[in-house]
Amino acid sequence: MVRLRNWAPLLPVAAALAGCIPSTTTRGPGPSEPAPPRRGSEVRTLPAAPPAWEAQPVNADARSVPATTYIVRRGDTLRGISNRTGAGSEAIARANGLRPPFTIFPNQRLTIPGGRYHTVHEGETGIAIARAYGVDWGRIVALNDLDEPYILRTGMRLLIPGTGSGSGDETLEERAARFHVDIDDIVTGGEPALAHDERPAQPTASSARVLPSGAAVAEPEHMRGGFQWPAHGEIIGRFGPGQSGERNDGIKIGVPLDTPVLASADGVVAYVGGDIPQLGGVVILKHGDGWTTVYGHIGQILVQRGQAVERGQTIGLSGDSGFITRPQLHFEMRKGRDPIDPLARLPRN
Repeated sequence: MVRLRNWAPLLPVAAALAGCIPSTTTRGPGPSEPAPPRRGSEVRTLPAAPPAWEAQPVNADARSVPATTYIVRRGDTLRGISNRTGAGSEAIARANGLRPPFTIFPNQRLTIPGGRYHTVHEGETGIAIARAYGVDWGRIVALNDLDEPYILRTGMRLLIPGTGSGSGDETLEERAARFHVDIDDIVTGGEPALAHDERPAQPTASSARVLPSGAAVAEPEHMRGGFQWPAHGEIIGRFGPGQSGERNDGIKIGVPLDTPVLASADGVVAYVGGDIPQLGGVVILKHGDGWTTVYGHIGQILVQRGQAVERGQTIGLSGDSGFITRPQLHFEMRKGRDPIDPLARLPRN
């Protein structure tokens, strides 16, 4: 076992930026459990590669493309028009209402949407791209209409939103985007871009394999079976808005230290680590059909990214890591990008 990298030195930065990070979602203390910002206990995990968004730097070299029109020539393809104009083929298709297989005809007039386009290089992640431009990854997802499974591909051109200031100077919110990462970012922007003919790494049941940061993980296409409780204990934080206006995207289950944390359903480990200080040790599983589960405040992580797990399998031991005052498990369920109240999906006790 080894320690995760020490994120304590980042706390002063996080505190300075806290006022400019929107507080619509609280992923640490729950509505009924305000907690002082402190570092919890040590988080232990199996040896693992650093997150992909830290391993592959991104150059902010987006090309500005003016809005224009293009008359289709005989032999043109949407990809060729994209290369000729500098706009993304996906953006051109959206602007002109084209659907697969994206058939175009000679003399057809196409609208070429203007904007800043970043060309994705092999191994780049959405999180790293967003940080390079100082914008929120969620805005890039929305602007580009990205959907499951959110894996980028080499050569793809992403529209980059404009910054909020418009003055050329980076605002506090834009600076915060360079450091802030949340569950939605990891789920939708944590996988490295694939080369054109590259396939994601297939899951294995072994925890001995350490995937390199540049390897994307193949997730299940469809979910098998239903969900079970990841642990049993008192519900000390419920899903939804709290008294102070914060929002909890999951539930919080009070459990003793070192309680086994169980996979709620069959799936593949998409992330392990401690990059969200409020939640301490975190494991994220993908189950297929857009379903994701999140397990936070884990003191000892027992699985690896890219590992296949079965419903009821122990993936970690509960801890008091993160910004909490008592041992607990933070548990989220998501369908696509939407948090779902786990109590509506878990079996009744």
